Amino acid sequence: MDGNLTYNGVYKEGAARLGEAGIEEAELDARLLLEFVCGTDRNTLLAHGEREISTEEYGRYRELVGERAAHVPLQHLTGEQDFMGLTFQVNEDVLVPRQDTEVLVEEVMRHLHDGMRILDLCTGSGCILLSLLHYSNDCEGVGVDLSERALAVARDNQERLRVERPEMKARFLEGDLFAGLEERFDIIVSNPPYIKTDVIDTLMPEVREHEPVMALDGGADGLAFYRRIAGDAGAYLDGGGMLFFEIGCEQAEDVRSIMEAAGFWEVEVVKDFAGLDRVVYGSWFG
Repeated sequence: MDGNLTYNGVYKEGAARLGEAGIEEAELDARLLLEFVCGTDRNTLLAHGEREISTEEYGRYRELVGERAAHVPLQHLTGEQDFMGLTFQVNEDVLVPRQDTEVLVEEVMRHLHDGMRILDLCTGSGCILLSLLHYSNDCEGVGVDLSERALAVARDNQERLRVERPEMKARFLEGDLFAGLEERFDIIVSNPPYIKTDVIDTLMPEVREHEPVMALDGGADGLAFYRRIAGDAGAYLDGGGMLFFEIGCEQAEDVRSIMEAAGFWEVEVVKDFAGLDRVVYGSWFG
């Protein structure tokens, strides 16, 4: 790039490079990466587009744009993702929290009362459990994951959120779903792996190549974890307790049937912001 390095000029260069690489939201990602490098906000591009960029900032920006052009997820480059109005640390060891999962959290919150105990299975970054605890009072929870590397991310997120809510009560345990648990809960929530095994290779490269396969692979029909969790959940729920799942948009009736066969009542399906089936939940009466 010739001449002075201006904020607007550097941004345009980054957006063009990402566009050429086929990045779907090239302009947005170019702006977010520049804000990350320069410590600025979205208003800078509009109000201060002629501000000069240092050669160090420019070099770092070009490096990150190159990685994003190679389909490394934006959130892996910045190390963060906003979810439920909170900022969570993320890396290649966890799924990046998605807006669809906010529907799951919001549905649980409709039924969550002070003092309840929550179990979050396949917790990953801990974003579901920690969001629920952040926005409730005197609740406590356990997050379980098979990946110790994912749990390290969840514990880091817990410590970051404790700055604002030091009374937050969460434990993160390594384990295979319910293995080793002896306590009971009022609510069990899970965003389990639900992609069919033979579909994983067709996913966008940001997911296929950079997110943990163990957090994606739901078995041959994508329903393996729903069967396991629903089949055992009753032993860990108090009477009147509830089980909540995030699902793939075509899995609602299958998951409803699985839950009803396992003994859950009043099974409901909730749609996401796009009008697609996204959450299935039901109650356990023993």
